[in-house]
Amino acid sequence: MTLAMTLGMSIGVRRTLWMMAGELVGVALVAIAAVMGVASVMLNYPDAFAILKWLGGAYLAYIGVNMWRSKGKMAIIEGQQTDKSISNIALVSQGFVTAIANPKGWAFMISLLPPFISVDKAVAPQLFWLLAIIMLTESVSMLAYASGGKSLRMFLSRGDNIKLMNRIAGSLMIGVGFWLALG
Repeated sequence: MTLAMTLGMSIGVRRTLWMMAGELVGVALVAIAAVMGVASVMLNYPDAFAILKWLGGAYLAYIGVNMWRSKGKMAIIEGQQTDKSISNIALVSQGFVTAIANPKGWAFMISLLPPFISVDKAVAPQLFWLLAIIMLTESVSMLAYASGGKSLRMFLSRGDNIKLMNRIAGSLMIGVGFWLALG
């Protein structure tokens, strides 16, 4: 959610939708893995998961440092509405990596979803409806956060607060990076 808010602030809600698409695919894969038991494989090979977490966290922190310094593709530059130079693929990838490298997401899905699956009934329809509810909730939440980031940007852009805005967005991104790596 913080990533959606930060991107909403720095690149706008419309561009943030690309990150949201990647995030939703990642969340769906995590949910399916939790239901199908593949999550136990991740638990048996925690080193691979830890490496993925650290790489994802380092990448987000790097982006945050550049934003904080008012540099990089996601930094807000005075007079610029959104940066078109960051590719949609990069935004999708960022969302996907954030979702699959999030240990709290895995823990949530592993603990939440299996009790809702009845072994006496077909798994596919049950999984479909669980995923539909999760995807809808996740989409609405990320959109609300991205819109809040855009509103915060409009509020902070009055006057000469561009540097402050970059530092807030960058600090949030660095925080997400550390949270991802250490969580």
